[in-house]
Amino acid sequence: MHGWSKLQSDLLGVILSRLDLIEDYFNFSSVCKSWYSVANEHSFISNLPKVPWLMLAEEEDGDGDDEDDNICRKFYSFYNDMVFKKRILETHGKRCMESMEWLITVGKEDGEINLLHPFSGVQIQLPHQNTTKLYEFYQTRIPWNFVKKAVLSANPSHTDDYVLMVIEGSFKFLSFWRPGDFLWTRITKPIHFGHFSEVLYFNGNFYAVSCGGSIQVCDVAGPEPASSRNIAQLEPLADCNYYILESLGSLFVVTQSGVGLRCVQDDRERIPLTYIPTINNDEEDMSYAYETQNFVIFNIDLDAHRNTPIRDLGDRAFFLGANASFSVQASLFPGIKPNHIYFADNCLGAYLYFEEGGGLYMGVFNLADGSIQPHYDGVSPSRVCPPIWVTPTLC
Repeated sequence: MHGWSKLQSDLLGVILSRLDLIEDYFNFSSVCKSWYSVANEHSFISNLPKVPWLMLAEEEDGDGDDEDDNICRKFYSFYNDMVFKKRILETHGKRCMESMEWLITVGKEDGEINLLHPFSGVQIQLPHQNTTKLYEFYQTRIPWNFVKKAVLSANPSHTDDYVLMVIEGSFKFLSFWRPGDFLWTRITKPIHFGHFSEVLYFNGNFYAVSCGGSIQVCDVAGPEPASSRNIAQLEPLADCNYYILESLGSLFVVTQSGVGLRCVQDDRERIPLTYIPTINNDEEDMSYAYETQNFVIFNIDLDAHRNTPIRDLGDRAFFLGANASFSVQASLFPGIKPNHIYFADNCLGAYLYFEEGGGLYMGVFNLADGSIQPHYDGVSPSRVCPPIWVTPTLC
């Protein structure tokens, strides 16, 4: 049959109304310009769970003749093992982090920060990173790495009463912003608390875990200046990333070991990394490698102040990476395996010091047997924005 683009809009609307999965909606809208216009005019309403997508790194040179290729982002879906492409000008050349369906974007050139809903295009301007306390002393060498993680307390699509918390200033500080604020407010932390690894909003409070396994709770609601206090301590581990997340009403900390850069003698199995030369060093002649070796999950009992290692998530799956960590019920999400950890590349050193950047080592970890398999067969590296997890919603 010829002339699919000539089908009447009323008929296309009937077809569109029968679609339940957001993947099918995006497939529909990508057929041609006329189908795209019809999709934009009809609201997509579905109560089905949305499978998390992997937002791939930006392709700087594009992959075709279309001038929009340079400002399109690609998303990989586990549901149908497909890659979707969407034109999102606001993410071009920016570092992106995700929380509650929204992206927090940080500009590559001057470090401006915004909240962006990637699929509706709604954008909320945030104070510049230079409005943080003593910015001139703690600014990073490259502006897009000033903010490491960002977490929302509520979805801005549903309410104006929310707080955005970020890890900033070379992982040293937590700062937050509320709608209407003209600058970032920094939280006073205990002197002995080290650099921050991850932050989470849980049961009305923000919780953070340090790179040394210390856990603290942050008070941003009281009349006193915002502060935090230590509530638990895990065993400090070298060569390790720490993540903190909620699942089924409980608090969890996950350690990811083996992610630090290390010199290797035999580079046959290593991920190739090209060192960015700096003054007075000879490290560009060395071979480097990094890879995830293991994950350990701790259930954090806040009342008993007890940390219990667990090895079975039941029907849950964890998603970790440079975005805010989260948990899903696997049986509700086609293509997602229970008792597995899906991880994106979060090796900061890779995209700080090497031309290829981060995004070269990702996978899915089986908690039952400790095996690791790839979840995306392609390669998607970037110095600015390695792949992250996103939840696809249209508003």
